[in-house]
Amino acid sequence: MTDLATPYYLIDESRLKHNLEIIQQVRERSGAKSVLALKCFSTWSVFDLMRQYMDGTTSSSLYEARLGYETFGGETHAYSVGFSRDEVLAVREFADKLIFNSLSQLRRFHPDVAGLNLGLRVNPGISYSNFDLADPARRYSRLGVSDTAALAEVAPWLKGLMFHFNCENPDVDNIRASLETLGREYGELLHRMEWVSLGGGLSFTQDGYALDAFCEALRAFSRTFDIQVYLEPGEAAVTQSTELVTTVLDVVHNEVDIAIIDASLEAHMLDHLIYRTHPRLASPPPGEHRMMVAGRTCLAGDVFGDFKLAAPLQVGDEVRIADAGGYTMVKVNWFNGVAMPAIVVRRLDGTLERVRSFGYDDFKRSLS
Repeated sequence: MTDLATPYYLIDESRLKHNLEIIQQVRERSGAKSVLALKCFSTWSVFDLMRQYMDGTTSSSLYEARLGYETFGGETHAYSVGFSRDEVLAVREFADKLIFNSLSQLRRFHPDVAGLNLGLRVNPGISYSNFDLADPARRYSRLGVSDTAALAEVAPWLKGLMFHFNCENPDVDNIRASLETLGREYGELLHRMEWVSLGGGLSFTQDGYALDAFCEALRAFSRTFDIQVYLEPGEAAVTQSTELVTTVLDVVHNEVDIAIIDASLEAHMLDHLIYRTHPRLASPPPGEHRMMVAGRTCLAGDVFGDFKLAAPLQVGDEVRIADAGGYTMVKVNWFNGVAMPAIVVRRLDGTLERVRSFGYDDFKRSLS
């Protein structure tokens, strides 16, 4: 590994396969299909592996939908909070399912897409999220339709509904109760549909998850309404599969030792900054020496975290940031012109492949 210049994202296909095998189990035991949420992870250099365990992709824009269609295959679900007409005309050429966010968009574009496999996002008024920022049922939410009478009016145009109302939900009992609520509140409508997407945000690949209960709940819901259930795993598909590998550039002291690494929380793991959380370290190992790990941008709060390590960090030491796959590479940016991490894949046979590097020309082209 020493010949690979840092920083780089290291995707481990063996760890990825572990998650994918759980997804496959859920597909087989519950009957629910799974489409990869590209908004979370779009690194198509590992799609050859992922497509063996999943049914296709789901998207939040025309470009994501096209990427899924061209590089993943299988089913292509196209959704957007707001489509332009040009985007609708483009995506209708290849999408297997076209899902609108609002009644107004569905009505406006229906003449362009009549006869296609159409869906509509529903806001059921329930959700699971530890962050208001990510709560799709928050007050004034623009995500989905809440008017049940209006939903019934457009039902003849639809073949499916999308309920995306979870964020990092590890609670099977909560999921089961939510399915009961959906059945009670939308049962008549569900009986008229061919498919329903329950969205993503379900942490069913984490260790110790009650997989039997989860599969049974999905299977029962599908049977009750004679409907095909879809899941949209993103984080669940890639959790614990990727590390951000970095090198210590400097160590300064201001009440505490601070190691500055050749990466940035703001530029390379932005969600932690947005949600005010801190990542874990995959290495070095923990111990008793307090060390702050910080990024190299000029943002004062560009800090990965305050850690207790086995030994003080020195210039040249390697630091690996854990669980760096979801919502990282899709949000990476060029703030401060800081070098963008390369993408490296450890294949199933153990070989390392640098699949993408970024340089000054990429930085320059991104700006004009």
